[in-house]
Amino acid sequence: MKKLLAAITTITFCLTMTHAQVEQPLEDVNHVMDLTYDSLAKAQTARIPSGSSRKGDHPVLFLVGNSTMRNGTLGNGSNGQWGWGFYAHTFFDENKITVENQALGGMSSRTFYTKLWPDVKKGIRPGDWVIISIGHNDNGPYDSGRARASIPGVGMDSLRVTIQETGVKETVYTYGEYLRKYIRETRAIGAHPILMSLTPRDDYDAQTGKIVRKQHTQWCAYVAATEGVPFVDLNEISGAKLDSYSKWKEKYHFYLDHIHSSRFGAMMNARSAAEGIYFSENPALAPLKAMMVHMVPDTYPVCREKGNPVVWITGDSTVKNEDKDPKGMWGWGSQAYTVFDSKKITCFNAAKAGRSARTFLNEGRWDRVYNSIQPGDFVLLEFGHNDIGGIDKDKERGEIASAADTCHVYRSAKTGTYELVYSFGWYLKKFIDDVREKGGIPILVSLTPRNEWQDGKIERRNETYGKWYRQVVKETGCEFVDLHNLTADFLDKSCGNKEKALKYFNHDHTHTSLLGARINARNVAKGLKEINSPLAKYLKR
Repeated sequence: MKKLLAAITTITFCLTMTHAQVEQPLEDVNHVMDLTYDSLAKAQTARIPSGSSRKGDHPVLFLVGNSTMRNGTLGNGSNGQWGWGFYAHTFFDENKITVENQALGGMSSRTFYTKLWPDVKKGIRPGDWVIISIGHNDNGPYDSGRARASIPGVGMDSLRVTIQETGVKETVYTYGEYLRKYIRETRAIGAHPILMSLTPRDDYDAQTGKIVRKQHTQWCAYVAATEGVPFVDLNEISGAKLDSYSKWKEKYHFYLDHIHSSRFGAMMNARSAAEGIYFSENPALAPLKAMMVHMVPDTYPVCREKGNPVVWITGDSTVKNEDKDPKGMWGWGSQAYTVFDSKKITCFNAAKAGRSARTFLNEGRWDRVYNSIQPGDFVLLEFGHNDIGGIDKDKERGEIASAADTCHVYRSAKTGTYELVYSFGWYLKKFIDDVREKGGIPILVSLTPRNEWQDGKIERRNETYGKWYRQVVKETGCEFVDLHNLTADFLDKSCGNKEKALKYFNHDHTHTSLLGARINARNVAKGLKEINSPLAKYLKR
């Protein structure tokens, strides 16, 4: 805050200076050719008419911005990039207010104002809210090419130009003056403007080692302060989060370039924007805050014992099943207390039948674990039975069969929506990285073996899942319990064929009986002891 006030003071001083000529436009540091506006006719068919999302007499929250708010011509993630405006509605009660994303890629504060703002204003009514977060494209030539640059700063300078390619004459204003125009015209309608700084770029300051904070933040803050409108420093809120992540995690919040966000980055920016509003002390935002939801991250209702850590157990049906009928199907997580000492540690089984690592993440189950982890907790990660299959067809829960950091955009055959899908190993690495970020200890657990035999030996999937697990272990240094081979060794020795092994399975060749679940839990404990894991000291003696 002190730095921001100092910057505002400096800006105020600069405003008293006499400029002999207009400053040169900002350099295009993004180096990204966004062709969205070139396809405006197509884009307009995807951007709904202004105000058409309104329900009855309820207000609308309008979003004014560029591709970091709404990405791509159709804004549907078909290129693997997403704008945060796509997720902004999740933080507002749709029965009280609707969120309307009127942003468009390639727009600057100048070009949005001249080309799109007139139509957006037509849908705004008294009592509505307008978030203005734009500026990534306020660079380049004033009078040629895209001709979208605004004059740097917040002064009253202007420049009369003739666009070289078209001969159109236009007056160009400062970045600050365009913001003031949005504010004045929004207020004239009786609506409430909110200025919001830009999303951060994937760009590190060489001296601090932290994400670069955009200079537009100072200009935006100054205009907000002098015009008396709420200001949300999205650049700082999201920037601080990116600074707290590992470099690996920070990178996957962007996709294809250094400015546009992946789904992870868009969701993070949307939450940051919502947090900036919700935790603001500006009384003018109180009516909007009253219409917000989901501001407290979801967690699991674990009963913690003072001084005791929690061991979080994640996975699929082999970890958590019906777990109630003595003759039914059981997951080994239900038998955790047969090996762990409940006086020393709390076990929480967060696994879910039918899930792959991808769907466990996409359904928000991993986020609930992540939000619940406290320093010193342990997290057991076991996936694999549902992970290699249909990616964009069938059950659509599969991942790329690899441990490499690779991904690809797929279109769902069921819903027609797009998703950037990663490799099996990538999802494991994400979980490991997240656990460590929270101060927890991740432990990989290989998938349980199936009751499939050949030549008197139970099947081993060491050339697929086993290979990928070990590659992840090599890259991350994560602890690894090879449950797959521990249980397979036990079944080879004690059974020798499928028929004798049936007592350890139920319903099919994958799901275990109560006896099988206990054997798997016992082998998890054995594996922890063999690798001398810190978790082993919480086992029963």
